[in-house]
Amino acid sequence: MSAPQDRPLVTTDWLADRLTDTTVRIVDASWYLPAMNRNGRGEYNNAHIPGAVYWDIDQIADTSSNLPHMMPSADQFESHMAALGIGNNTTVVIYDGMGLFSAARPWWMLKAFGHEKVYVLDGGLPKWMAEGRPLNNELPVLTECTYSASLDNAFMRSADDVLRNIDTKSEQILDARSEGRFRGTEIEPRPGCRAGHIPGAMSLPFDYLIDPQTKTLLPDHCLKSRFANAGIDVDQPVVTSCGSGVTACVLALGM
Repeated sequence: MSAPQDRPLVTTDWLADRLTDTTVRIVDASWYLPAMNRNGRGEYNNAHIPGAVYWDIDQIADTSSNLPHMMPSADQFESHMAALGIGNNTTVVIYDGMGLFSAARPWWMLKAFGHEKVYVLDGGLPKWMAEGRPLNNELPVLTECTYSASLDNAFMRSADDVLRNIDTKSEQILDARSEGRFRGTEIEPRPGCRAGHIPGAMSLPFDYLIDPQTKTLLPDHCLKSRFANAGIDVDQPVVTSCGSGVTACVLALGM
């Protein structure tokens, strides 16, 4: 059974059947906001899905920038992927410790760098654990490999692009943050960040796309309703945004 080509998700059953498949690289991309008082790497070191490597969202980035999670260069990305044992033909399955919070970010990055066989584990680690599936704290032995990356800049918009769009309204802007952060009634989690949202943006908190019990992505008809209710036409161009480019990717995954 191969991974579904028309969907970005794989099930826990699918992954459980492939824990020893050397063509599959499992990635733990757990990352948290400071207020959550959780540590992604620490949790990975304590227990993870067997064979998983840890993707550090803060480090697989342009660390020379004073902004978090800016995209690395192609050369930097190639080095990071080779260090994780990911080659161009590797099937990558990504999960996180909340179910679906940060896992969509590496999925989007790999897509932007031209990787096709990349999926998110539906329900993530919470669903895996709820089903009593195996965990360990062993670091996998990685086979040396190389990676060739080419960044497709069409996956991103610059601040100047978004400023121009305020007037042209050629693309819809969709904000993944909480409604309170969108409206400016909640304090931003990063010091010095102003409250509020991009003029003309619509609001759809990322967790509105997730079943609160199973942590899985909602069924297609529910997703369509969520986007429509937010005032978004998914058949027209959409730019997703958030605080630092993490949960915006959940909206992209949902679409």
